[in-house]
Amino acid sequence: MLSSYRQIFAAPGSLAFSSSGFVARLPISMTGIGIVTMLAQLRGSYGLAGAVSAVLALSAAGLGPQVSRLVDRYGQRRVARPATAATLLAAVGLLLCAHFGAPAWTLFACAVGMGVMPSTGSMVRARWAHLYSAEPPKLHTAYSLEAVVDEICFIVGPILSIGLATAVFPEAGLVLAGLFLGVGVLLFTAQRRTEPPVHPSAHHSGGSAIGSAGLQVLVLTFVATGAIFGSVEVVTVAFAQAQGQKSASGLVLAVYALGSCLAGVVFGTLKLKGSMAIRFVAGIAVMAVSMVPLLLVASTLRGTAGLVGIGAALFLAGLSISPTLITAMALVERLVPAAQLTEGMTWTTTGLALGVALGSAAAGWLVDAAGAAAGYWVPVAAAGFGVLVALAGFSRLRGGLAAESPAPAGSSLPG
Repeated sequence: MLSSYRQIFAAPGSLAFSSSGFVARLPISMTGIGIVTMLAQLRGSYGLAGAVSAVLALSAAGLGPQVSRLVDRYGQRRVARPATAATLLAAVGLLLCAHFGAPAWTLFACAVGMGVMPSTGSMVRARWAHLYSAEPPKLHTAYSLEAVVDEICFIVGPILSIGLATAVFPEAGLVLAGLFLGVGVLLFTAQRRTEPPVHPSAHHSGGSAIGSAGLQVLVLTFVATGAIFGSVEVVTVAFAQAQGQKSASGLVLAVYALGSCLAGVVFGTLKLKGSMAIRFVAGIAVMAVSMVPLLLVASTLRGTAGLVGIGAALFLAGLSISPTLITAMALVERLVPAAQLTEGMTWTTTGLALGVALGSAAAGWLVDAAGAAAGYWVPVAAAGFGVLVALAGFSRLRGGLAAESPAPAGSSLPG
Protein backbone atom coordinates (compact mmCIF):
# COMPACT_ATOMS: atom_id res chain seq x y z
CA MET A 1 0.00 0.00 0.00
CA LEU A 2 2.71 2.48 1.00
CA SER A 3 4.64 1.83 -2.20
CA SER A 4 1.88 3.50 -4.22
CA TYR A 5 2.30 6.68 -2.20
CA ARG A 6 6.09 6.53 -2.25
CA GLN A 7 6.02 6.50 -6.05
CA ILE A 8 4.23 9.83 -6.35
CA PHE A 9 6.82 11.53 -4.14
CA ALA A 10 9.64 10.41 -6.42
CA ALA A 11 9.16 13.61 -8.42
CA PRO A 12 11.50 16.37 -7.21
CA GLY A 13 9.71 18.99 -5.14
CA SER A 14 6.50 16.98 -4.71
CA LEU A 15 6.87 16.50 -0.96
CA ALA A 16 7.65 20.21 -0.48
CA PHE A 17 4.58 21.53 -2.30
CA SER A 18 2.25 18.92 -0.79
CA SER A 19 3.38 19.55 2.80
CA SER A 20 3.38 23.34 2.49
CA GLY A 21 -0.03 23.09 0.81
CA PHE A 22 -1.28 21.26 3.89
CA VAL A 23 -0.23 24.16 6.13
CA ALA A 24 -1.83 26.70 3.80
CA ARG A 25 -5.06 24.66 3.70
CA LEU A 26 -5.62 24.46 7.46
CA PRO A 27 -7.22 27.94 7.64
CA ILE A 28 -10.12 26.76 5.47
CA SER A 29 -11.36 24.60 8.36
CA MET A 30 -10.33 27.09 11.06
CA THR A 31 -11.62 30.44 9.85
CA GLY A 32 -15.40 30.00 9.94
CA ILE A 33 -15.50 28.26 13.30
CA GLY A 34 -12.87 30.69 14.60
CA ILE A 35 -15.11 33.65 13.71
CA VAL A 36 -18.13 32.02 15.37
CA THR A 37 -16.21 31.19 18.56
CA MET A 38 -14.60 34.64 18.73
CA LEU A 39 -17.75 36.68 18.17
CA ALA A 40 -19.87 34.49 20.43
CA GLN A 41 -17.48 35.33 23.28
CA LEU A 42 -16.80 38.97 22.44
CA ARG A 43 -20.31 40.00 21.34
CA GLY A 44 -22.40 37.38 23.15
CA SER A 45 -24.44 36.59 20.04
CA TYR A 46 -24.38 33.35 18.11
CA GLY A 47 -26.77 34.92 15.61
CA LEU A 48 -24.29 37.65 14.71
CA ALA A 49 -21.40 35.17 14.74
CA GLY A 50 -23.18 32.79 12.39
CA ALA A 51 -24.23 35.59 10.07
CA VAL A 52 -20.67 36.91 9.72
CA SER A 53 -19.39 33.39 9.07
CA ALA A 54 -22.11 32.87 6.45
CA VAL A 55 -21.15 36.12 4.69
CA LEU A 56 -17.56 34.88 4.55
CA ALA A 57 -18.72 31.60 2.99
CA LEU A 58 -20.84 33.41 0.39
CA SER A 59 -18.01 35.82 -0.41
CA ALA A 60 -15.59 32.92 -0.88
CA ALA A 61 -18.13 31.18 -3.12
CA GLY A 62 -18.39 34.24 -5.34
CA LEU A 63 -14.77 35.40 -5.35
CA GLY A 64 -12.89 32.10 -5.02
CA PRO A 65 -13.40 30.87 -8.60
CA GLN A 66 -12.43 34.29 -9.96
CA VAL A 67 -9.18 34.25 -7.98
CA SER A 68 -8.47 30.74 -9.27
CA ARG A 69 -9.21 31.91 -12.82
CA LEU A 70 -6.50 34.54 -12.38
CA VAL A 71 -4.18 31.84 -11.03
CA ASP A 72 -4.66 29.83 -14.22
CA ARG A 73 -4.03 32.89 -16.34
CA TYR A 74 -1.09 34.50 -14.52
CA GLY A 75 0.41 31.79 -12.33
CA GLN A 76 0.12 30.60 -8.75
CA ARG A 77 2.87 32.77 -7.27
CA ARG A 78 1.78 36.03 -8.96
CA VAL A 79 -1.84 35.72 -7.83
CA ALA A 80 -1.80 33.68 -4.59
CA ARG A 81 0.57 35.99 -2.75
CA PRO A 82 -1.35 39.26 -3.26
CA ALA A 83 -4.65 37.43 -2.68
CA THR A 84 -3.26 36.11 0.60
CA ALA A 85 -2.09 39.59 1.59
CA ALA A 86 -5.57 40.97 0.92
CA THR A 87 -7.12 38.15 2.96
CA LEU A 88 -4.82 38.77 5.90
CA LEU A 89 -5.46 42.52 5.78
CA ALA A 90 -9.22 41.90 5.94
CA ALA A 91 -8.71 39.36 8.76
CA VAL A 92 -6.70 41.88 10.79
CA GLY A 93 -9.51 44.37 10.25
CA LEU A 94 -12.04 41.82 11.50
CA LEU A 95 -9.95 41.09 14.59
CA LEU A 96 -9.60 44.77 15.43
CA CYS A 97 -13.26 45.57 14.81
CA ALA A 98 -14.36 42.63 16.97
CA HIS A 99 -11.93 43.43 19.78
CA PHE A 100 -12.70 47.14 20.00
CA GLY A 101 -16.46 46.85 19.58
CA ALA A 102 -16.83 48.46 16.15
CA PRO A 103 -20.31 48.51 14.55
CA ALA A 104 -21.60 45.18 13.28
CA TRP A 105 -21.51 46.28 9.63
CA THR A 106 -17.69 46.54 9.81
CA LEU A 107 -17.52 42.83 10.68
CA PHE A 108 -19.51 41.94 7.57
CA ALA A 109 -17.36 44.21 5.38
CA CYS A 110 -14.17 42.53 6.61
CA ALA A 111 -15.72 39.08 6.09
CA VAL A 112 -16.44 39.97 2.46
CA GLY A 113 -12.79 40.97 1.99
CA MET A 114 -11.59 37.65 3.38
CA GLY A 115 -13.41 35.87 0.55
CA VAL A 116 -10.41 36.33 -1.76
CA MET A 117 -8.49 33.62 0.12
CA PRO A 118 -6.75 31.49 -2.56
CA SER A 119 -7.83 27.87 -2.97
CA THR A 120 -4.62 26.10 -2.01
CA GLY A 121 -6.19 22.66 -2.36
CA SER A 122 -6.99 23.36 -6.01
CA MET A 123 -3.47 24.67 -6.64
CA VAL A 124 -1.90 21.59 -5.06
CA ARG A 125 -4.03 19.30 -7.22
CA ALA A 126 -3.12 21.35 -10.30
CA ARG A 127 0.55 20.66 -9.56
CA TRP A 128 -0.10 16.94 -9.25
CA ALA A 129 -1.99 17.04 -12.55
CA HIS A 130 0.95 18.85 -14.17
CA LEU A 131 3.32 16.15 -12.93
CA TYR A 132 1.23 13.05 -13.65
CA SER A 133 -1.39 13.87 -16.29
CA ALA A 134 0.27 11.28 -18.54
CA GLU A 135 0.29 8.66 -15.73
CA PRO A 136 -3.33 8.26 -14.56
CA PRO A 137 -2.62 5.63 -11.85
CA LYS A 138 -0.16 7.99 -10.13
CA LEU A 139 -2.54 10.92 -10.50
CA HIS A 140 -5.30 8.82 -8.94
CA THR A 141 -3.04 8.11 -5.95
CA ALA A 142 -2.07 11.78 -5.66
CA TYR A 143 -5.71 12.89 -5.64
CA SER A 144 -6.44 10.24 -3.02
CA LEU A 145 -3.64 11.60 -0.85
CA GLU A 146 -5.02 15.12 -1.09
CA ALA A 147 -8.50 13.93 -0.15
CA VAL A 148 -7.03 12.38 2.99
CA VAL A 149 -5.15 15.62 3.71
CA ASP A 150 -8.43 17.51 3.40
CA GLU A 151 -10.03 15.23 5.97
CA ILE A 152 -7.08 15.70 8.34
CA CYS A 153 -7.44 19.47 7.96
CA PHE A 154 -11.10 19.28 8.93
CA ILE A 155 -10.30 17.13 11.96
CA VAL A 156 -7.32 19.12 13.27
CA GLY A 157 -8.31 22.66 12.23
CA PRO A 158 -11.53 23.12 14.24
CA ILE A 159 -9.95 21.51 17.32
CA LEU A 160 -7.06 23.99 17.19
CA SER A 161 -9.30 26.96 16.48
CA ILE A 162 -11.90 26.25 19.17
CA GLY A 163 -9.32 25.10 21.72
CA LEU A 164 -7.21 28.24 21.43
CA ALA A 165 -10.20 30.60 21.34
CA THR A 166 -11.66 29.14 24.52
CA ALA A 167 -8.43 28.44 26.44
CA VAL A 168 -6.18 31.38 25.48
CA PHE A 169 -8.12 34.40 24.20
CA PRO A 170 -11.15 34.72 21.87
CA GLU A 171 -9.18 35.88 18.83
CA ALA A 172 -6.50 33.18 19.14
CA GLY A 173 -8.05 30.70 16.72
CA LEU A 174 -8.38 33.26 13.93
CA VAL A 175 -4.87 34.58 14.60
CA LEU A 176 -3.38 31.10 14.21
CA ALA A 177 -5.39 30.55 11.02
CA GLY A 178 -3.88 33.75 9.60
CA LEU A 179 -0.38 32.63 10.50
CA PHE A 180 -0.91 29.25 8.83
CA LEU A 181 -2.24 30.95 5.71
CA GLY A 182 0.58 33.47 5.40
CA VAL A 183 3.43 31.06 6.11
CA GLY A 184 1.87 28.20 4.15
CA VAL A 185 1.26 30.23 0.98
CA LEU A 186 4.76 31.75 1.13
CA LEU A 187 6.35 28.31 1.41
CA PHE A 188 4.05 26.80 -1.21
CA THR A 189 4.60 29.50 -3.84
CA ALA A 190 8.35 29.36 -3.20
CA GLN A 191 8.33 25.95 -4.93
CA ARG A 192 8.77 27.33 -8.44
CA ARG A 193 9.94 24.26 -10.33
CA THR A 194 6.68 22.37 -9.78
CA GLU A 195 4.38 25.31 -10.62
CA PRO A 196 2.19 24.54 -13.66
CA PRO A 197 2.75 26.70 -16.76
CA VAL A 198 0.23 29.44 -17.52
CA HIS A 199 -1.88 29.65 -20.67
CA PRO A 200 -3.26 33.21 -20.72
CA SER A 201 -4.62 33.20 -24.27
CA ALA A 202 -5.96 29.66 -24.15
CA HIS A 203 -7.62 30.33 -20.82
CA HIS A 204 -9.59 33.39 -21.83
CA SER A 205 -10.50 32.25 -25.32
CA GLY A 206 -12.64 29.49 -23.86
CA GLY A 207 -14.47 31.60 -21.26
CA SER A 208 -15.06 30.34 -17.74
CA ALA A 209 -14.59 26.70 -16.78
CA ILE A 210 -18.16 26.62 -15.46
CA GLY A 211 -19.32 26.65 -19.08
CA SER A 212 -18.57 22.91 -19.16
CA ALA A 213 -21.86 21.00 -18.93
CA GLY A 214 -20.15 18.16 -17.10
CA LEU A 215 -18.63 20.52 -14.54
CA GLN A 216 -22.06 22.04 -13.92
CA VAL A 217 -23.33 18.57 -12.95
CA LEU A 218 -20.41 18.06 -10.58
CA VAL A 219 -20.93 21.44 -8.93
CA LEU A 220 -24.63 20.75 -8.33
CA THR A 221 -23.87 17.36 -6.82
CA PHE A 222 -21.24 19.03 -4.64
CA VAL A 223 -23.89 21.45 -3.39
CA ALA A 224 -25.90 18.40 -2.31
CA THR A 225 -22.80 16.79 -0.78
CA GLY A 226 -21.96 19.96 1.12
CA ALA A 227 -25.53 20.06 2.44
CA ILE A 228 -24.99 16.54 3.76
CA PHE A 229 -21.80 17.59 5.57
CA GLY A 230 -23.23 20.80 7.00
CA SER A 231 -26.48 19.23 8.19
CA VAL A 232 -24.82 16.14 9.68
CA GLU A 233 -22.55 18.36 11.77
CA VAL A 234 -25.37 20.54 13.11
CA VAL A 235 -27.79 17.68 13.77
CA THR A 236 -25.17 15.48 15.43
CA VAL A 237 -24.23 18.26 17.86
CA ALA A 238 -27.92 18.82 18.60
CA PHE A 239 -28.55 15.07 19.04
CA ALA A 240 -25.62 14.75 21.44
CA GLN A 241 -26.88 17.74 23.43
CA ALA A 242 -30.34 16.18 23.60
CA GLN A 243 -28.75 13.09 25.16
CA GLY A 244 -26.95 15.30 27.69
CA GLN A 245 -23.54 14.58 26.15
CA LYS A 246 -22.78 17.57 23.93
CA SER A 247 -19.03 17.26 24.60
CA ALA A 248 -19.05 13.87 22.85
CA SER A 249 -20.26 15.36 19.56
CA GLY A 250 -16.72 16.27 18.43
CA LEU A 251 -15.57 12.69 18.88
CA VAL A 252 -18.60 11.33 17.02
CA LEU A 253 -17.98 13.68 14.09
CA ALA A 254 -14.28 12.79 14.09
CA VAL A 255 -15.32 9.15 13.52
CA TYR A 256 -17.16 10.34 10.38
CA ALA A 257 -13.94 11.93 9.07
CA LEU A 258 -11.92 8.87 10.12
CA GLY A 259 -14.05 6.62 7.94
CA SER A 260 -13.44 8.91 4.98
CA CYS A 261 -9.69 9.03 5.70
CA LEU A 262 -9.34 5.26 5.80
CA ALA A 263 -11.36 4.83 2.63
CA GLY A 264 -9.27 7.46 0.87
CA VAL A 265 -5.99 5.78 1.83
CA VAL A 266 -7.16 2.40 0.52
CA PHE A 267 -8.83 3.86 -2.58
CA GLY A 268 -5.57 5.53 -3.56
CA THR A 269 -3.83 2.15 -3.89
CA LEU A 270 -6.43 0.60 -6.20
CA LYS A 271 -5.83 0.20 -9.93
CA LEU A 272 -9.26 1.05 -11.22
CA LYS A 273 -10.78 0.37 -14.62
CA GLY A 274 -14.06 1.30 -16.19
CA SER A 275 -15.97 4.55 -16.46
CA MET A 276 -15.19 7.37 -14.03
CA ALA A 277 -18.67 8.78 -14.66
CA ILE A 278 -20.28 5.51 -13.56
CA ARG A 279 -18.03 5.36 -10.48
CA PHE A 280 -19.01 8.90 -9.53
CA VAL A 281 -22.76 8.25 -9.83
CA ALA A 282 -22.35 5.00 -7.89
CA GLY A 283 -20.46 6.86 -5.16
CA ILE A 284 -23.24 9.46 -4.86
CA ALA A 285 -25.81 6.65 -4.66
CA VAL A 286 -23.89 4.82 -1.92
CA MET A 287 -23.51 8.09 -0.02
CA ALA A 288 -27.29 8.54 -0.17
CA VAL A 289 -28.03 5.03 1.06
CA SER A 290 -25.57 5.48 3.92
CA MET A 291 -27.63 8.40 5.30
CA VAL A 292 -30.68 6.24 6.02
CA PRO A 293 -29.19 4.39 9.07
CA LEU A 294 -28.64 7.77 10.77
CA LEU A 295 -32.35 8.45 10.65
CA LEU A 296 -33.20 4.97 11.93
CA VAL A 297 -30.72 5.09 14.82
CA ALA A 298 -31.71 8.59 15.91
CA SER A 299 -35.40 7.67 15.96
CA THR A 300 -34.99 4.44 17.92
CA LEU A 301 -32.01 4.79 20.31
CA ARG A 302 -31.35 7.25 23.11
CA GLY A 303 -28.58 8.08 25.57
CA THR A 304 -25.14 6.55 25.18
CA ALA A 305 -26.50 3.79 22.95
CA GLY A 306 -27.86 6.43 20.59
CA LEU A 307 -24.51 8.22 20.34
CA VAL A 308 -22.64 4.96 19.80
CA GLY A 309 -25.12 4.00 17.10
CA ILE A 310 -24.80 7.40 15.40
CA GLY A 311 -20.99 7.08 15.56
CA ALA A 312 -21.09 3.64 13.94
CA ALA A 313 -23.49 4.85 11.24
CA LEU A 314 -21.31 7.90 10.54
CA PHE A 315 -18.19 5.76 10.25
CA LEU A 316 -19.87 3.60 7.62
CA ALA A 317 -21.22 6.69 5.86
CA GLY A 318 -17.74 8.21 5.83
CA LEU A 319 -16.38 5.30 3.80
CA SER A 320 -18.10 6.61 0.67
CA ILE A 321 -16.91 10.23 0.94
CA SER A 322 -13.27 10.21 -0.13
CA PRO A 323 -13.70 7.76 -3.04
CA THR A 324 -16.53 9.90 -4.42
CA LEU A 325 -14.64 13.19 -4.05
CA ILE A 326 -11.44 11.69 -5.48
CA THR A 327 -13.35 10.48 -8.53
CA ALA A 328 -14.95 13.90 -8.89
CA MET A 329 -11.56 15.65 -8.97
CA ALA A 330 -10.35 13.18 -11.58
CA LEU A 331 -13.44 14.01 -13.62
CA VAL A 332 -12.70 17.75 -13.39
CA GLU A 333 -9.21 17.07 -14.72
CA ARG A 334 -10.77 15.37 -17.74
CA LEU A 335 -13.72 17.73 -18.27
CA VAL A 336 -11.95 21.12 -18.32
CA PRO A 337 -8.85 22.23 -20.27
CA ALA A 338 -5.53 22.22 -18.42
CA ALA A 339 -5.50 26.01 -18.74
CA GLN A 340 -8.63 26.17 -16.52
CA LEU A 341 -7.93 23.34 -14.09
CA THR A 342 -7.48 25.43 -10.93
CA GLU A 343 -10.69 27.33 -11.64
CA GLY A 344 -12.56 24.12 -12.41
CA MET A 345 -11.52 22.50 -9.14
CA THR A 346 -12.37 25.65 -7.20
CA TRP A 347 -15.90 25.59 -8.62
CA THR A 348 -16.44 22.18 -7.01
CA THR A 349 -15.23 23.42 -3.62
CA THR A 350 -17.46 26.47 -4.09
CA GLY A 351 -20.44 24.16 -4.56
CA LEU A 352 -19.39 22.26 -1.46
CA ALA A 353 -19.18 25.47 0.61
CA LEU A 354 -22.59 26.66 -0.57
CA GLY A 355 -24.06 23.30 0.28
CA VAL A 356 -22.57 23.37 3.77
CA ALA A 357 -24.16 26.76 4.42
CA LEU A 358 -27.55 25.63 3.09
CA GLY A 359 -27.44 22.31 4.93
CA SER A 360 -26.46 23.93 8.22
CA ALA A 361 -29.29 26.47 7.99
CA ALA A 362 -31.91 23.88 7.00
CA ALA A 363 -30.80 21.48 9.73
CA GLY A 364 -30.88 24.18 12.38
CA TRP A 365 -34.41 25.16 11.35
CA LEU A 366 -35.69 21.57 11.41
CA VAL A 367 -34.02 20.77 14.73
CA ASP A 368 -35.68 23.82 16.31
CA ALA A 369 -39.04 22.92 14.78
CA ALA A 370 -39.16 19.14 15.21
CA GLY A 371 -36.24 18.00 17.40
CA ALA A 372 -32.74 16.63 16.89
CA ALA A 373 -33.74 13.15 15.66
CA ALA A 374 -35.92 14.61 12.91
CA GLY A 375 -32.98 16.75 11.80
CA TYR A 376 -31.39 13.74 10.07
CA TRP A 377 -34.08 14.06 7.40
CA VAL A 378 -32.04 16.96 6.00
CA PRO A 379 -28.95 14.90 5.00
CA VAL A 380 -31.26 12.17 3.69
CA ALA A 381 -33.09 14.69 1.50
CA ALA A 382 -29.83 16.33 0.37
CA ALA A 383 -28.40 12.95 -0.58
CA GLY A 384 -31.52 12.11 -2.54
CA PHE A 385 -31.23 15.39 -4.42
CA GLY A 386 -27.59 14.57 -5.20
CA VAL A 387 -28.59 11.22 -6.69
CA LEU A 388 -31.23 12.84 -8.89
CA VAL A 389 -28.77 15.43 -10.17
CA ALA A 390 -26.09 12.81 -10.85
CA LEU A 391 -28.49 10.57 -12.73
CA ALA A 392 -30.01 13.44 -14.72
CA GLY A 393 -26.57 14.73 -15.62
CA PHE A 394 -24.96 11.37 -16.37
CA SER A 395 -25.13 11.89 -20.13
CA ARG A 396 -23.42 15.26 -19.71
CA LEU A 397 -20.60 13.66 -17.77
CA ARG A 398 -20.16 10.91 -20.35
CA GLY A 399 -20.46 13.39 -23.19
CA GLY A 400 -17.84 15.66 -21.65
CA LEU A 401 -15.43 12.78 -21.24
CA ALA A 402 -16.04 11.56 -24.78
CA ALA A 403 -15.30 15.05 -26.13
CA GLU A 404 -11.86 15.00 -24.51
CA SER A 405 -8.87 13.40 -26.18
CA PRO A 406 -8.37 9.72 -25.38
CA ALA A 407 -6.54 8.85 -22.20
CA PRO A 408 -2.81 8.21 -22.55
CA ALA A 409 -1.72 4.77 -23.55
CA GLY A 410 -1.53 2.38 -20.66
CA SER A 411 -4.11 4.30 -18.61
CA SER A 412 -6.04 2.23 -16.12
CA LEU A 413 -8.51 5.04 -15.56
CA PRO A 414 -10.51 5.40 -18.76
CA GLY A 415 -13.53 7.68 -18.80
